[in-house]
Amino acid sequence: MDEPKYIKERLDDQIDWYSKKSKTSQNWFKALRAIEILAAGTIPFLAGYVTDAEPELKVIIGLLGIVIAFVAGFISLDKFQEIWIEYRTTSETLKHHKYLYLTKSSPYDTEVAFQILVQIVEALISKENSNWNNYIKQTEKDKKDG
Repeated sequence: MDEPKYIKERLDDQIDWYSKKSKTSQNWFKALRAIEILAAGTIPFLAGYVTDAEPELKVIIGLLGIVIAFVAGFISLDKFQEIWIEYRTTSETLKHHKYLYLTKSSPYDTEVAFQILVQIVEALISKENSNWNNYIKQTEKDKKDG
């Protein structure tokens, strides 16, 4: 694969992929946390209005507690915040190396700059794939244990 093709089809593609996945995880994390915070804030407010004449408020408060538990569980299981940060870091690191390469800055100020770029980029992607594989194995183990 030649240099322009590698940069366009591999490096830029990976930068875009990690950036999009990071943004998706960030959006999920923030939305779920907002639901969790809203539900948690509503419980004490509604509790002040509970009387024997209004038993439906007790049910609503109980349901809000269930919502909080489910949302916290989803956030914990899917690790949205961790994935958001990890993918953002990978995307920014790939961009950093791309710009160092394009400006022929160290370590890309040699005659074998393209080979160095490929080695670094592929090592970053391979590391990320290994991390993902370990995450999947741990998730499966947690499901069996839990």
